[in-house]
Amino acid sequence: MKGKRAPSGTARARFDLSKMERGIRMFLEALGPVVSARDLKETPVLVARAFDEELLAGYHAGRLPRLEPLPEAPPDALVVVRGIRFVSVCRHHLLPFHGNASVAYLPDGKLAGFSSLARLVDTLARRLQIQEELSEQILQSLEAALAPRGCACLLEATHQCMTCRGARQMGSRVATLRFSGIFEKNAARRREAISLLQPPPSSRWAVK
Repeated sequence: MKGKRAPSGTARARFDLSKMERGIRMFLEALGPVVSARDLKETPVLVARAFDEELLAGYHAGRLPRLEPLPEAPPDALVVVRGIRFVSVCRHHLLPFHGNASVAYLPDGKLAGFSSLARLVDTLARRLQIQEELSEQILQSLEAALAPRGCACLLEATHQCMTCRGARQMGSRVATLRFSGIFEKNAARRREAISLLQPPPSSRWAVK
């Protein structure tokens, strides 16, 4: 199957959809008579398409969304974007995890648009991930694009590998918190970042 073109003009990553469909069909066939002939016909195509077009769409970007610096001179103030919804796929069990991301950075000459931060999180999330590494990748991307004095990232998510299997804890959520730069060295700045990254008490960020 030929790769399509991404909206930005960069070439899409080329997944072998035929091989994906064959693998899914083999999995279903291994389940035996509980799977109907209709499932064997339609499900492999639908599953492969879902991973290609949505769940792993972050690989199709060709490159990460550019955090273009804005022309405005940045103030000496912490920039925080909270409540960025994301969906990802755990690479251990191929089950989704989803939740909210909050990112913060202390500018050092460069500001980025708020929407570009949300697109960055979404693109990185729509790949095979583990939450700890997703947090680190978000920080690294911010540092590479903006060279801030420091940045921070809080992810809070519900993992189906914990709610549907294993411990089967339906209400469980996993939080990861990462810092770099001044937030690692300055305790006062770190406390400021932590207080702003967290949702206010009245907020309802329940992952549904």
